[in-house]
Amino acid sequence: MADETMEDPVSLEIETPPSESALFIPPSILAPALLAGESFTHFSPVPPSLKASSPDAVPVCLGIDEAGRGPVLGPMVYGIFYLPLDLSTPLLRETHHFDDSKVLTPTVRSSLMKTLCTPSTDLFSSCGWATSSLSARDIGAGMLRPQGANYNLNAQAMDATVELIKGVYARGVNIAEIYVDTIGQPAAYQKKLERIFPTAKITVAKKADSLYPCVSAASVCAKVTRDAALEVLWKARGKTTTDEETQEETETEMEWGSGYPSDQRCVTWLKSNMHSVFGWGPECRFSWGTAKDMLEGPKGGVKVDWPVDDDGDTHRVTDFFVAAGAASRDEIESGGERDELGSWFGTPAGLEAF
Repeated sequence: MADETMEDPVSLEIETPPSESALFIPPSILAPALLAGESFTHFSPVPPSLKASSPDAVPVCLGIDEAGRGPVLGPMVYGIFYLPLDLSTPLLRETHHFDDSKVLTPTVRSSLMKTLCTPSTDLFSSCGWATSSLSARDIGAGMLRPQGANYNLNAQAMDATVELIKGVYARGVNIAEIYVDTIGQPAAYQKKLERIFPTAKITVAKKADSLYPCVSAASVCAKVTRDAALEVLWKARGKTTTDEETQEETETEMEWGSGYPSDQRCVTWLKSNMHSVFGWGPECRFSWGTAKDMLEGPKGGVKVDWPVDDDGDTHRVTDFFVAAGAASRDEIESGGERDELGSWFGTPAGLEAF
């Protein structure tokens, strides 16, 4: 079992997705894969001026951040964002006011993402981005592997980061600098990335999402994608309420809130929607202590005792040394005779054998 760990306390108001009317659903939401509990990746179109094959190709800086590391519900999303080095501060900080997604309101984050995805804007024509959504099912399956084969959250995050960067390289982008919000110790993480991407200048730092504009933008891409994923998952649950006067069914608000274990809305929803056998759907991380404790608690699900596999082979080692015609084990146990010497060394051969 893996416990949900948080480096910093979260603001549940900031972490909760905006109302449906204010929520932008970005193209990084692949609904069929999301609803099937699968992980998936999305890459935006690459602006022609950022491709290394272009005669006017410019070096870019690339930022990386994640959203949803600690929740028990929904995916963990890694986001990357890249743009020309000389545009990083003026375009992202001064013009559009990107910042760490945790200090921006849900509505502001959603608005920035919508601008980024609108073809007529300066963000769309100058910047590229991508996200990798690690599903709750896949996170849990990796963390619940048998001891020795465990695929922990840090390893999953590292692999997602590397694959996203490789994806940008594969699309011909001239990456000069990479900035990463750290997982664990910055120095060790940076050395790993430097070995994989030796041609880029790499900086791994704590609070990188507030220090480097491209990381701030990556955090917004990741957070809005996660917010939208929670909304799509919620709608798929088909939760409705019936108005007593009109007898019409209407959709309820997203009652699980932010999806964090510290959010009482989330805990209440988990308790009231737990199936006694299957627990929850693909929106839940079963490896989290919150989910595991509910399933195994006194008011939890059905207790199942899995029988040990019986292949029908109940032989003892000595049974393989019994000579033909010797008494069987059952005969011995019922009082029959047995040639002990023959049991071990075979039946003595007489002269007729020669």
